Amino acid sequence: MRRLRNVLLAIDSWIDSSIYSGGVRLRAAWDGFVAFTERFNLQGPARWGVEIASEGMTWGAVGAVLMLALAIPAFQETSDDWLKRSELSVTFLDRYGNTIGERGIRHNDTVPLEEFPDHLIKAVLATEDRRFYEHFGIDIPGTFRAVLSNARAGGVVQGGSSLTQQLAKNLFLSNERTLERKIKEAFLALWLEFHLTKNQILKLYLDRAYMGGGAFGVDAAAQYYFGKSAREVTLAEAAMLAGLFKAPSKFAPHVNLPAARGRASVVLDNLVDAGFMTEGQVFGARRNPATPIDRKQEDTPDYYLDYAFDQVKTIVETLPKNYAERSFVVRTALDPNIQKAADTAIRESLKQFGKDYGTSQSAMVVLEPNGAVRAMVGGRDYGESQFNRATDALRQPGSSFKPYVYTAALMTGKFTPQTMVVDGPICIGNWCPQNYGRSYAGRLPLIQALTRSLNTVAVKLAEAIGRGRIVDLAHAMGVKSELKITRALPLGAAEVTVIDQATGYAVFANNGMSVDPHAVLEMRTPAGDPVWSFDRNGPKPHRVIPENIIAMINPMLNSVVENGTGRRAMIPGTKVSGKTGTTNAYRDAWFVGFTGNYAGAIWFGNDDFTPTRKMTGGSLPAMTWQKVMAFAHQGIELKPTPGLGNQPAPKLDGAVAEASSLDIEGFQRPVTLSPMAATRLMALSDRMRAAAEAPRRSPSAALPGSAPTGEQLAGSAPRSATDRN
Repeated sequence: MRRLRNVLLAIDSWIDSSIYSGGVRLRAAWDGFVAFTERFNLQGPARWGVEIASEGMTWGAVGAVLMLALAIPAFQETSDDWLKRSELSVTFLDRYGNTIGERGIRHNDTVPLEEFPDHLIKAVLATEDRRFYEHFGIDIPGTFRAVLSNARAGGVVQGGSSLTQQLAKNLFLSNERTLERKIKEAFLALWLEFHLTKNQILKLYLDRAYMGGGAFGVDAAAQYYFGKSAREVTLAEAAMLAGLFKAPSKFAPHVNLPAARGRASVVLDNLVDAGFMTEGQVFGARRNPATPIDRKQEDTPDYYLDYAFDQVKTIVETLPKNYAERSFVVRTALDPNIQKAADTAIRESLKQFGKDYGTSQSAMVVLEPNGAVRAMVGGRDYGESQFNRATDALRQPGSSFKPYVYTAALMTGKFTPQTMVVDGPICIGNWCPQNYGRSYAGRLPLIQALTRSLNTVAVKLAEAIGRGRIVDLAHAMGVKSELKITRALPLGAAEVTVIDQATGYAVFANNGMSVDPHAVLEMRTPAGDPVWSFDRNGPKPHRVIPENIIAMINPMLNSVVENGTGRRAMIPGTKVSGKTGTTNAYRDAWFVGFTGNYAGAIWFGNDDFTPTRKMTGGSLPAMTWQKVMAFAHQGIELKPTPGLGNQPAPKLDGAVAEASSLDIEGFQRPVTLSPMAATRLMALSDRMRAAAEAPRRSPSAALPGSAPTGEQLAGSAPRSATDRN
């Protein structure tokens, strides 16, 4: 123990002495350092100079770190192919190869800088950046001058960005007015000046700046506004072009010619102020201002082109990442005659009967059974609203959703068109749907239930097979909208688009095979090299509905048209199958139908969801659909509808036949009865038929709590209605 205690005392002594001796050495070192620094002790002005230099170095280091932190995000905007990167430019052709319109940008960078007129380059520099060849990317004197001018004016009257900074914004950044964007713009301007010569920067600026009217670059703008190359523009035209860089949407001559000429006069003033030209040289341009080409809105299928352009952008995303081409020529499935017929029919229907029916909008899609979209109308006037109601508006389909219910029921194998069902009261919880006429038909075949659009039978079918089965089938048939599973689903309480319905019904016309709606048939480069085609690269069809089920459901839908609510959609010489739809409070009215040649869906209603004046799907929608489709079937080989064979088409009664007139392409069928008169006569006919077919006593109902079957579907007392027909 004594020995262990001695060892511990020795260790303790060593630690104490080490700490003491270490402290002595540190004190001596510090005294030596202080004595050394005393040699540099300054007094008076010299000391202030050193202090300022020290502070400058400290803040300079902080600034350098901050600048680096700000520069990294800016430089991340660049890439290896930044010089080649551009936006899509697409020229669209119809199915016959005729040009129908463009989307994306109009861009041409093939004109060398030396071939631009001298007065055009001077006009641009005098207005946008007079010291372009003198600064290093950021015009510091020009920036301070702009700040002072804006401060005196109390607003932004002069821009401080150099031409290089504007190019950096055009190439890499957005137009948002934020401090972050301005910082990035400054760094990218320095980056451009380091990588390119002044002439290369100027050439890029002239080629990439947006000039209004969808044109990028002065050559594309010269072609668009004056119908000539930038090589040939006069001084007056050059001044008008140079004035577009500041605000192309404001000074575009096809939008506001007086404003464009006023801006051109300012450019001529700048030429004189900068010393690039004399007043005498610009006098002629002042006296004779430029006159652009008349660019009034052409009659183009704009809704269709928007839809096709979206498809092109999706296709481009599937191309290899190293694919550099950004300009394409696209042949679409558009049939210009059917498109014009659809535009005309909808425009005339809304003009003549929109006020009477209380409807202000309509949308329509016509496609072939293989999914090729032949026509699309997204609203009554593209100039007033570019919102495409055919592809983007979600509306309740009403009874036009019932074919999915009946098809799903047939596919279970428990039902056939002749299966006897009971149209009687039913309640699910506190929800009790009713039929349109608030009466019940009693025991009848399934085909008659669909023909007469009986709501209670559709609800009972859904309860018997499960609503999830209906949703799965609708999605498989091409309905892309989300379908919420609710009690009212079988009556069309979910929301769909017009193109959803057209696609779903096209499956019936396609003998049960899947349908992929498409506007793009093939894409090529401007040189003609193939890029993509639907036949080669598009999805391949697969079976969705068995053929034996198609042979059941298509005749049932044909009965709806020939014997039920869709009689106004009948076409002379052609078998038509389809379904009407009208929602609660008459907010939406539909007709969706098909033949062996085409499928189509049409919707009428109001954007604000206000009710119409009791417009049903069997009235104006069916009549307008019939006008378009009757025209579309003229002069073509009529194909048999799957499931209907070569059955002869029924003759139209007078009211339907004479309400079918459509003045299109100079063709006019004689009319002796107005569509409104035909509507009223047909409505009277509907009421008389419903009264004749209505039972004299209430049908018996199944025992409470019993599960509905294919032979006897029943419910309880009625309390509410969801769909009108």
